[in-house]
Formats: sequence, C-alpha cells, structure tokens
Amino acid sequence: MHVAVVGLGFGECFVPIYQAHPDVERVTICDPDPQVLGRIESQYAPFAARQSLAEVLQDVSVDAVHLLTPLPFHVQHTLAVLAAGKHCACAVTMGSTIEELQTVVDAVTASGRNYMMMETAVYTREFLFAQSLDLGEITFLRADYFQDLEATYPAYWRQVPPMHYATHAIAPLLALTNTRVESVACIGGGRLRKDICDDPRNPFPMQSGLFTLEGHAALAQVNRAWYQTARSYVESFSAYGEKMGFEWTQLEHESPVVFELEPVQTEVRWRGCRATRMEPPLRPDLLPAELAPFVDGGHGGSHPHLAHEFVRCIVEGRKSRIDERTAGNWCAAGICAHESSLLGGALVPVPKF
Repeated sequence: MHVAVVGLGFGECFVPIYQAHPDVERVTICDPDPQVLGRIESQYAPFAARQSLAEVLQDVSVDAVHLLTPLPFHVQHTLAVLAAGKHCACAVTMGSTIEELQTVVDAVTASGRNYMMMETAVYTREFLFAQSLDLGEITFLRADYFQDLEATYPAYWRQVPPMHYATHAIAPLLALTNTRVESVACIGGGRLRKDICDDPRNPFPMQSGLFTLEGHAALAQVNRAWYQTARSYVESFSAYGEKMGFEWTQLEHESPVVFELEPVQTEVRWRGCRATRMEPPLRPDLLPAELAPFVDGGHGGSHPHLAHEFVRCIVEGRKSRIDERTAGNWCAAGICAHESSLLGGALVPVPKF
C-alpha cells in the first residue's frame, strides 16, 4: 500500500508508524511549509515529498490519504480525497454541521472507498483497559475535556464552540456502550469574553451536557471547556456499572482508579466498595510486531492502533472501526449539544447516521 500523510504538524508522528507497517510499501509526506517538509524528508527519507494535497491526489499510485490538516479544511479535503478515488482517514472532527456530516457520508457511499475518523480517545491505553473490565450493566458515564486555548493557537479556534470539538469526550462513552446519542440537554457556563470571540453563536467558554443513549439506560454527562475555566489539561472519561467502576485520574501523573463492589452483607448498613489504583497496560499484542515500539507514544499510545486499523480495514476490504456513520453519530452529538445550550438547555434530538 502507498499511504500519504498530509499535514506534518501533528502528522509527523504518523510518518514512522506507516513506514514501519508491514502492509505499507511507500509513504508520501505533504505539507505547504517547505522548511517543515525538508526537515521531515531528511529525517525519514519518504518515497516522495509534496507541498499540496492536489499534488498528492494527482499521484495515481497513492492508495490512501491520512489528513492531519487544520480543522476548517477537513470537509473540503475529505471530499477531494474521496473524489480522487482514494481511501481517506481524517483527524477529528469529520464536520462542524449536520449538513457537512451528511455530505461526507454521501461522498463515502458514492466513492466506494473507506473512510475513518482518527479519534484518539477510543484507542488510548486507558480506554482499552476500561473496555476489558467487567463493569456489569453501566448506569452512569462521565467525560471531561478541559483545554485552555488562550495562547498561541490559530485564531480560527476562537470561533469553535466547545461542544463542536467534543468527540474526545463523547466517543469513549459511546464506544463503551456500543450505541449513539438519542437526545441531549446542554447548558452553557459563563460568558465568553468579547476579546476572545464576539460571535452570538458561540457565547460560552464551557458547556455541560446530559445525553440519553439509544437502546441503553445509562446516563452520560460531558463537560467541555475552551476558555476561562481554571483546570489543567484533561481528556478523561469514567464509567460506573453495577459490578465495577473505572475513574480517570485527577492529575496526569496519577493512575486511574478501579472500584469493585463487595458482596452485600446483612450485618452492616452499607455495601463495601474496594478502590484500587491500576496502571493501564500497553497493548503491543494488538499490533504487528513492527509497530510495538510506538505503543508508548502520544495520546495515550493510540497512534499505532489508529494507523493499523486504517490500513487493515483497507487490506481486509471492510469498514473501519470509526467509519463515516459512526463518526457522524459521534460528531452530531456535540453539534446538537451546542444547539441545546443556545436554547437554554432544551432537549434536542440527535439525527442518526
């Protein structure tokens, strides 16, 4: 397979992973910045180096493109890749409106090619560990994603409502329960300073939503903040079931906590619950041996798992784990949560893809 990695900011870390993958023969890199391109070309010696997506798409030997371009270009670039007859992986999010999501879903169907949204949160060591636990019937899920962008981030981020970029928090909750959001009620917290963003469609520095799940009785809560919310960076999820619970660490250097309910005893007034800090294991066993060196990397070790799933779904002729409809359902939940917050917390149904 010939894979092109487009966008070498975040994308740089994927170049050696694809080069090491046993099913990938050639890797092309692409970035508009000639200095970045030259540095990475000298370091990794890829098959080819391009400065534009158009050049990549003109290369008939390229089978698949992994887009790591800026958020405002995701839909445009995804449609271009699919129209060129190439498989497409794209960083989150798939789109920022329900209409954009539907456009991508339709384009994937028309192209006959594979699409994968590269959501890191469902391939972290923490998620893989929580997924392996026997939680029993889940009753409550919670996720928090706090990141203060009041620094050197590109200006376009100031126009993005917190819940429009919430898949890092929403996705693990839906993946654990294997379902989608059916409806959401969301409240906005605080008022965004006008020197940050003076757009009436984006008035909140943080948002908190309650989500009902299709075919599942569990309640899911997501708290999402960009600005004016004093908390160190966290992308976290917790899940509580009738047998066990998994709770994300309070601080980054700590280990998550696993709770286990003890047997009911009639001679005491309340039921005991053991709490144990546990270190989620790395999972090289889920990958080809060539990718094992990458499992302790960024975003909870998710990068090699994402690349491997994208490559293997193409090789095996099947849909990706995070195909266009799954991605649509995960993104739609946050889009509708924002709409709910603009309506003062009114319950908003979430369309199904």
